[in-house]
Amino acid sequence: MEYSSKSVNSNQAGPHEKVGEIVLKHWHSEFKRPIAEHNYLAYQKAKASINRSSIIFDSGCGNGNSTANLAAQYPDSFIIGIDKSLSRLTRNTDNWHRSGQDKNFILVRADLIDFWRLAADDNIKLLRHFILYPNPWPKKQHVKRRWHTSPMLKTIMSLGGQLEVRSNWPVYIDEFSSALSIFHFCSQKKILTLDFAQCLSDFEKKYHQSNHTLWQLTADLSIDSHHHA
Repeated sequence: MEYSSKSVNSNQAGPHEKVGEIVLKHWHSEFKRPIAEHNYLAYQKAKASINRSSIIFDSGCGNGNSTANLAAQYPDSFIIGIDKSLSRLTRNTDNWHRSGQDKNFILVRADLIDFWRLAADDNIKLLRHFILYPNPWPKKQHVKRRWHTSPMLKTIMSLGGQLEVRSNWPVYIDEFSSALSIFHFCSQKKILTLDFAQCLSDFEKKYHQSNHTLWQLTADLSIDSHHHA
């Protein structure tokens, strides 16, 4: 299959100057949106399916190919692929039907905001957390819609584990790193050098084949210390 994708187009040349201000504002306020019932039920189903001692989240998993690939890479862990779009999740029916009972992964239709909060409230600690090519919201005025400048950064940190974010927009990676550094988490940024066959998701394959530079941020959020801003 041939893929073609345009590079990220943004009116923002570098990290947004208000990242720190936005992050701190969220840190000192409480996010009170009620949990939707369908997200609660999806979370309970996923939790009941866990059949390994360590858990990995594939957040925003799309059609689940990345989740299935991670399940093969980490056979001793249980991978939960979460996406809010049923049409994306069921695009690859093989993954959808294979997930669950006797497998080490499940695909769940849920909103990440609610799913993450439920997991954090249950004090779940992840082994790894993959956020692969999130919508970068590249327009400057949409900065607060990015995960690292949303109220959810606090929750992402509390889930712990080895965080890995991939993006084809380096500004996103730089901002995420800056946001984590406020809480004294060190992160590493590098260019990913992958063969096409090593791509985890279909988005990654598309960007790879379109000759985009692929960026990776990794950070150890499992360090057991109190991070105050």
